[in-house]
Amino acid sequence: MTPESRARLEALGVVLRVYGLHASMTERGLRVVNPAVAGCCAAHPSDVISVRAREEDGGRPWFFTSWRHPLAEAERVVDAVMAIRELLDGAPGAAL
Repeated sequence: MTPESRARLEALGVVLRVYGLHASMTERGLRVVNPAVAGCCAAHPSDVISVRAREEDGGRPWFFTSWRHPLAEAERVVDAVMAIRELLDGAPGAAL
C-alpha cells in the first residue's frame, strides 16, 4: 500500500467513524464494520476497502471492496461513505 493510498483510506475511516461505523487500518486496507447490524456469517457485516487505479477511469484512484467492486472515485469520499453504508446495512441484496 502506498503512502497516498493509506492517507486516503485513513481519511475515509475518519468520516466512516462519524457515521457510527468501526474503521481500522490493516495491511490489506481499511477494515470497516457496521456494529449496529447482525451479520449472517460474522458477528457484524464488514469489508476491507482498498484504493487502486481504475483503468476504466483513466487510471485514477478509486475505493474498491475486497471483491474488487468499485465504490467511488477516491476524491469523492462522501459517495464512498454512502456506498459503504449501503453495502453494510444488512438489507437483503445490499452486498455487492
